[in-house]
Amino acid sequence: MDNKILVVDDAMFMRSIIRKILKEEGYTQIWEAQDGEKAMELFREIRPDLVLLDITMPGRSGLEVLEEMLGLVPGARIIMCSAVGQEMMIQKALTLGAVDFIVKPFKTDEFSRIVNRWLEQ
Repeated sequence: MDNKILVVDDAMFMRSIIRKILKEEGYTQIWEAQDGEKAMELFREIRPDLVLLDITMPGRSGLEVLEEMLGLVPGARIIMCSAVGQEMMIQKALTLGAVDFIVKPFKTDEFSRIVNRWLEQ
């Protein structure tokens, strides 16, 4: 599939898990960023069709990155990823303009369903 996906998470193992699931779903254009700075650099460069963005990262938070991305590309499809127990952060992300959220740890089929739904629109 030709959709461009940007995965932003400070944990390398989580980026690896997400990349593996996306590849199994047939996605091949996958970029990774470990922090907000790299995420913004890649976002400007590749203009991804979908961003999977961790909320909690060192340096700039996922919420700050979300706001900056939406400032550059209003309507960008950004799905927030967060750990269980961050419901308030998820609500804030949705209010700011995230299209959906995935709670970690996630089930592969639920993750795939959410990603596929937003890429099929």
